[in-house]
Amino acid sequence: MSLPVARPLALVTGASSGIGRELAKQFAENGFDLIVAAEDVELDDAVEELRGMGATVAPVSVDLTKRDDVERLAAAVDGSGRPLDAAALNAGVGHGGRFAETDLEAELGIVELNCASTVHLAKRVVHAMVARGEGRILFTSSVASQAPEPFQAVYGASKAFVQSFAMALREELKDSGVSVTALLPGPTDTEFFDRAEMTDTKLGASDKKDDPALVARQGFAGLMKGEASVFAGSLASKAMGRLSAITPANVATAMKRPMTEPGSAGS
Repeated sequence: MSLPVARPLALVTGASSGIGRELAKQFAENGFDLIVAAEDVELDDAVEELRGMGATVAPVSVDLTKRDDVERLAAAVDGSGRPLDAAALNAGVGHGGRFAETDLEAELGIVELNCASTVHLAKRVVHAMVARGEGRILFTSSVASQAPEPFQAVYGASKAFVQSFAMALREELKDSGVSVTALLPGPTDTEFFDRAEMTDTKLGASDKKDDPALVARQGFAGLMKGEASVFAGSLASKAMGRLSAITPANVATAMKRPMTEPGSAGS
Protein backbone atom coordinates (compact mmCIF):
# COMPACT_ATOMS: atom_id res chain seq x y z
CA MET A 1 0.00 0.00 0.00
CA SER A 2 1.49 3.32 -1.07
CA LEU A 3 1.59 6.25 1.32
CA PRO A 4 -0.21 9.48 0.34
CA VAL A 5 2.01 12.11 -1.25
CA ALA A 6 2.72 14.91 1.22
CA ARG A 7 1.47 18.35 0.25
CA PRO A 8 4.19 20.90 -0.47
CA LEU A 9 4.75 23.71 2.05
CA ALA A 10 4.90 27.44 1.32
CA LEU A 11 5.76 30.47 3.44
CA VAL A 12 3.98 33.78 2.76
CA THR A 13 4.81 37.00 4.60
CA GLY A 14 2.44 39.95 4.72
CA ALA A 15 -0.33 37.37 4.34
CA SER A 16 -3.11 39.14 6.25
CA SER A 17 -4.37 41.29 3.38
CA GLY A 18 -3.76 42.55 -0.14
CA ILE A 19 -1.38 40.79 -2.49
CA GLY A 20 0.05 38.62 0.30
CA ARG A 21 -3.32 37.20 1.25
CA GLU A 22 -4.14 36.54 -2.39
CA LEU A 23 -0.78 34.82 -2.89
CA ALA A 24 -1.53 32.58 0.10
CA LYS A 25 -4.87 31.71 -1.49
CA GLN A 26 -3.10 30.81 -4.74
CA PHE A 27 -0.85 28.41 -2.87
CA ALA A 28 -3.82 26.90 -1.02
CA GLU A 29 -5.80 26.47 -4.24
CA ASN A 30 -2.85 24.69 -5.79
CA GLY A 31 -2.37 22.10 -3.09
CA PHE A 32 0.12 23.75 -0.72
CA ASP A 33 0.03 23.85 3.06
CA LEU A 34 1.08 27.19 4.49
CA ILE A 35 3.04 29.06 7.09
CA VAL A 36 1.67 32.61 7.02
CA ALA A 37 3.07 35.66 8.77
CA ALA A 38 1.83 39.16 9.53
CA GLU A 39 1.58 41.46 12.53
CA ASP A 40 -2.06 42.59 12.42
CA VAL A 41 -5.27 40.97 13.62
CA GLU A 42 -6.46 40.44 10.04
CA LEU A 43 -4.16 37.41 9.98
CA ASP A 44 -6.80 35.46 11.93
CA ASP A 45 -9.38 36.02 9.20
CA ALA A 46 -6.88 35.03 6.52
CA VAL A 47 -6.04 31.80 8.35
CA GLU A 48 -9.72 30.89 8.65
CA GLU A 49 -10.23 31.49 4.93
CA LEU A 50 -7.17 29.46 3.95
CA ARG A 51 -8.15 26.54 6.16
CA GLY A 52 -11.57 26.63 4.53
CA MET A 53 -9.77 26.00 1.24
CA GLY A 54 -8.35 22.73 2.57
CA ALA A 55 -4.86 23.87 3.51
CA THR A 56 -3.10 23.15 6.78
CA VAL A 57 -2.11 26.62 7.97
CA ALA A 58 0.34 27.65 10.67
CA PRO A 59 0.06 31.37 11.51
CA VAL A 60 3.00 33.28 12.98
CA SER A 61 2.32 36.74 14.36
CA VAL A 62 5.51 38.75 13.87
CA ASP A 63 6.75 42.29 13.37
CA LEU A 64 9.41 41.79 10.73
CA THR A 65 10.99 45.17 11.41
CA LYS A 66 12.42 43.43 14.48
CA ARG A 67 15.36 41.11 13.90
CA ASP A 68 14.30 38.79 16.74
CA ASP A 69 10.91 38.32 15.10
CA VAL A 70 12.53 37.44 11.77
CA GLU A 71 14.51 34.76 13.59
CA ARG A 72 11.32 33.58 15.31
CA LEU A 73 9.63 33.16 11.94
CA ALA A 74 12.64 31.29 10.56
CA ALA A 75 12.56 29.03 13.62
CA ALA A 76 8.87 28.34 13.01
CA VAL A 77 9.67 27.23 9.47
CA ASP A 78 12.46 24.97 10.72
CA GLY A 79 10.25 23.70 13.52
CA SER A 80 7.55 22.55 11.09
CA GLY A 81 9.68 19.47 10.45
CA ARG A 82 8.91 19.78 6.74
CA PRO A 83 10.97 21.07 3.83
CA LEU A 84 9.96 24.50 2.55
CA ASP A 85 9.06 24.19 -1.12
CA ALA A 86 8.25 27.85 -1.79
CA ALA A 87 8.59 31.22 -0.09
CA ALA A 88 6.79 34.43 -1.02
CA LEU A 89 8.68 37.25 0.68
CA ASN A 90 5.94 39.79 0.28
CA ALA A 91 5.78 41.92 3.45
CA GLY A 92 6.32 45.58 2.70
CA VAL A 93 5.20 49.08 3.57
CA GLY A 94 5.34 52.56 2.05
CA HIS A 95 5.11 56.16 3.22
CA GLY A 96 4.33 59.13 1.03
CA GLY A 97 5.10 62.82 1.27
CA ARG A 98 7.91 65.33 0.89
CA PHE A 99 11.11 63.86 2.34
CA ALA A 100 11.90 67.17 4.08
CA GLU A 101 8.65 66.83 6.03
CA THR A 102 8.05 63.09 6.49
CA ASP A 103 8.65 61.11 9.67
CA LEU A 104 12.14 59.63 9.94
CA GLU A 105 11.03 56.63 11.99
CA ALA A 106 8.42 55.71 9.40
CA GLU A 107 11.02 55.78 6.65
CA LEU A 108 13.60 53.82 8.64
CA GLY A 109 10.79 51.31 9.17
CA ILE A 110 10.47 50.99 5.40
CA VAL A 111 14.16 50.17 5.12
CA GLU A 112 13.95 47.69 8.00
CA LEU A 113 10.92 45.85 6.64
CA ASN A 114 11.32 46.08 2.87
CA CYS A 115 15.10 45.65 2.75
CA ALA A 116 16.67 44.32 5.95
CA SER A 117 14.01 41.74 6.82
CA THR A 118 13.88 40.56 3.21
CA VAL A 119 17.62 39.90 3.21
CA HIS A 120 17.50 38.35 6.69
CA LEU A 121 14.68 35.94 5.92
CA ALA A 122 16.04 35.15 2.47
CA LYS A 123 19.32 34.13 4.08
CA ARG A 124 17.54 31.53 6.19
CA VAL A 125 15.31 30.30 3.36
CA VAL A 126 18.04 30.12 0.73
CA HIS A 127 20.41 28.23 2.98
CA ALA A 128 17.88 25.43 3.52
CA MET A 129 16.72 25.29 -0.09
CA VAL A 130 20.24 25.15 -1.49
CA ALA A 131 21.09 22.34 0.93
CA ARG A 132 18.12 20.39 -0.47
CA GLY A 133 18.80 21.35 -4.06
CA GLU A 134 15.28 22.61 -4.73
CA GLY A 135 12.86 25.40 -3.93
CA ARG A 136 11.15 28.51 -5.28
CA ILE A 137 11.34 32.08 -3.96
CA LEU A 138 9.08 34.96 -4.94
CA PHE A 139 10.09 38.51 -3.99
CA THR A 140 7.38 41.16 -4.18
CA SER A 141 9.10 44.06 -5.90
CA SER A 142 7.13 46.81 -7.69
CA VAL A 143 7.02 48.81 -10.89
CA ALA A 144 8.32 51.52 -8.54
CA SER A 145 11.65 49.69 -8.66
CA GLN A 146 12.15 50.68 -12.29
CA ALA A 147 12.65 54.44 -11.75
CA PRO A 148 12.97 56.82 -8.78
CA GLU A 149 9.72 57.75 -7.04
CA PRO A 150 9.38 61.40 -5.99
CA PHE A 151 7.31 61.85 -2.82
CA GLN A 152 7.84 58.23 -1.88
CA ALA A 153 11.59 58.35 -2.31
CA VAL A 154 12.48 55.80 0.36
CA TYR A 155 9.81 53.33 -0.72
CA GLY A 156 10.91 53.49 -4.37
CA ALA A 157 14.53 53.03 -3.36
CA SER A 158 13.60 50.06 -1.17
CA LYS A 159 11.87 48.33 -4.06
CA ALA A 160 14.83 49.02 -6.35
CA PHE A 161 16.91 47.27 -3.69
CA VAL A 162 14.56 44.27 -3.63
CA GLN A 163 14.55 44.01 -7.43
CA SER A 164 18.34 44.18 -7.68
CA PHE A 165 18.75 41.69 -4.84
CA ALA A 166 16.29 39.23 -6.38
CA MET A 167 17.92 39.30 -9.80
CA ALA A 168 21.43 38.94 -8.40
CA LEU A 169 20.30 36.03 -6.26
CA ARG A 170 18.62 34.40 -9.25
CA GLU A 171 21.90 34.45 -11.15
CA GLU A 172 23.83 33.05 -8.18
CA LEU A 173 21.38 30.19 -7.73
CA LYS A 174 20.76 29.28 -11.37
CA ASP A 175 22.53 25.91 -11.08
CA SER A 176 21.37 25.11 -7.56
CA GLY A 177 17.84 23.87 -8.19
CA VAL A 178 16.43 26.99 -6.50
CA SER A 179 14.55 29.48 -8.66
CA VAL A 180 14.01 33.16 -7.88
CA THR A 181 11.21 35.29 -9.31
CA ALA A 182 10.47 38.99 -8.81
CA LEU A 183 6.85 40.15 -8.85
CA LEU A 184 6.39 43.73 -10.07
CA PRO A 185 2.81 44.92 -9.55
CA GLY A 186 1.59 48.34 -10.53
CA PRO A 187 -0.90 50.33 -8.43
CA THR A 188 -3.06 47.70 -6.74
CA ASP A 189 -6.33 48.00 -4.83
CA THR A 190 -5.04 47.23 -1.34
CA GLU A 191 -4.62 49.06 1.97
CA PHE A 192 -1.21 50.30 0.83
CA PHE A 193 -2.23 53.86 -0.10
CA ASP A 194 -4.22 54.40 3.09
CA ARG A 195 -1.35 53.15 5.23
CA ALA A 196 1.17 55.17 3.23
CA GLU A 197 -0.91 58.37 3.66
CA MET A 198 -1.17 58.79 -0.10
CA THR A 199 -4.92 59.00 -0.62
CA ASP A 200 -4.54 62.70 -1.54
CA THR A 201 -2.38 61.84 -4.57
CA LYS A 202 -3.58 61.08 -8.09
CA LEU A 203 -2.06 57.64 -7.79
CA GLY A 204 -3.71 56.92 -4.45
CA ALA A 205 -7.11 58.32 -5.49
CA SER A 206 -7.24 56.53 -8.84
CA ASP A 207 -10.11 54.10 -9.34
CA LYS A 208 -8.09 52.16 -11.92
CA LYS A 209 -5.97 50.14 -9.53
CA ASP A 210 -5.45 46.46 -10.24
CA ASP A 211 -7.21 43.59 -8.48
CA PRO A 212 -4.78 41.98 -6.00
CA ALA A 213 -6.21 38.56 -6.91
CA LEU A 214 -5.13 39.09 -10.53
CA VAL A 215 -1.67 40.23 -9.46
CA ALA A 216 -1.28 37.20 -7.20
CA ARG A 217 -2.50 34.78 -9.83
CA GLN A 218 0.00 36.10 -12.36
CA GLY A 219 2.79 36.13 -9.77
CA PHE A 220 2.09 32.57 -8.70
CA ALA A 221 2.04 31.39 -12.32
CA GLY A 222 5.37 33.10 -12.98
CA LEU A 223 6.88 31.58 -9.85
CA MET A 224 5.83 28.07 -10.84
CA LYS A 225 7.22 28.59 -14.36
CA GLY A 226 10.51 29.86 -12.95
CA GLU A 227 10.25 33.24 -14.66
CA ALA A 228 12.72 35.97 -13.72
CA SER A 229 10.36 38.95 -13.46
CA VAL A 230 6.59 39.19 -13.65
CA PHE A 231 5.06 42.57 -14.49
CA ALA A 232 1.63 41.87 -13.04
CA GLY A 233 -1.81 43.39 -13.25
CA SER A 234 -3.67 44.92 -16.18
CA LEU A 235 -2.17 45.39 -19.60
CA ALA A 236 -1.79 49.10 -18.77
CA SER A 237 0.15 48.32 -15.59
CA LYS A 238 2.41 45.88 -17.40
CA ALA A 239 3.08 48.44 -20.13
CA MET A 240 3.79 51.12 -17.52
CA GLY A 241 6.36 48.90 -15.83
CA ARG A 242 8.16 47.98 -19.02
CA LEU A 243 8.13 51.60 -20.22
CA SER A 244 9.65 52.78 -16.93
CA ALA A 245 12.42 50.22 -17.31
CA ILE A 246 13.57 51.65 -20.64
CA THR A 247 12.89 55.36 -20.04
CA PRO A 248 15.86 57.47 -18.85
CA ALA A 249 15.64 57.80 -15.07
CA ASN A 250 15.38 61.59 -15.04
CA VAL A 251 12.53 61.51 -17.54
CA ALA A 252 10.66 58.69 -15.81
CA THR A 253 11.04 60.43 -12.45
CA ALA A 254 9.63 63.68 -13.78
CA MET A 255 6.71 61.77 -15.33
CA LYS A 256 5.86 60.21 -11.98
CA ARG A 257 5.76 63.48 -10.05
CA PRO A 258 2.21 64.53 -11.06
CA MET A 259 0.92 61.15 -9.85
CA THR A 260 2.65 61.01 -6.46
CA GLU A 261 2.80 64.66 -5.35
CA PRO A 262 0.77 65.39 -2.20
CA GLY A 263 -2.49 67.16 -3.05
CA SER A 264 -2.43 66.06 -6.70
CA ALA A 265 -5.69 64.09 -6.34
CA GLY A 266 -7.67 67.31 -6.68
CA SER A 267 -5.76 68.73 -9.64
